[in-house]
Amino acid sequence: MARFAIVVLSVAASCHAFAPAARPLRVTHTRRASAVMADVSFDGVLKGASIFAEKLSKGDDMKQALADGLAGEYDRAAADAEITRLVNSAPVVVFSWTMSPASKQAKELLKMAGASPVYKELNEPWEDGNPIRAELGRRTGRTSVPSVWIGGVYVGGCNDGPSLEAPGIVPLAFSGKLQEKLAAAASAAAVTVDAWSPAGDLDSPMTLD
Repeated sequence: MARFAIVVLSVAASCHAFAPAARPLRVTHTRRASAVMADVSFDGVLKGASIFAEKLSKGDDMKQALADGLAGEYDRAAADAEITRLVNSAPVVVFSWTMSPASKQAKELLKMAGASPVYKELNEPWEDGNPIRAELGRRTGRTSVPSVWIGGVYVGGCNDGPSLEAPGIVPLAFSGKLQEKLAAAASAAAVTVDAWSPAGDLDSPMTLD
């Protein structure tokens, strides 16, 4: 089990995201993987493999165990607090990877729907994003990206989700509920700004840290 865990974590650390096999990007992908591996220590891989194996031995979901292994040792409370801060920072928030095809599709669809999401790229850098991804898995039951939040509520990924309440933005769009959720979130945000902004400042741009 330990040897298997080391192999899995080593491969995951070298890739972090699943590039589409249909496109001829072998050279680009190899360079990207090399750049990631340059920042991954052998000790870090061993520790991650140990965490991965321990989680599996306890019966944890394999994907969650892998996310935990990639995250390594981290402050769970701090990561959870950061998620809470981010999902409440804007009407629409998306946790994604810059090279993820599903993330790119979700961004395009949300743009077409008229949304202006705040994006948190979990690969910039990996050491900050991996703990957030692990905690997102615990909150939502999904460690995959994108993780889309509207009005502070998880709605799934791009094409699917873990439940009827969080089916993903494509099913929401087909059901006619996506625009409803986007409008409700924008309206709630406008009320909040109205309540807290001094008179005359309602049109001032908001900057999120």
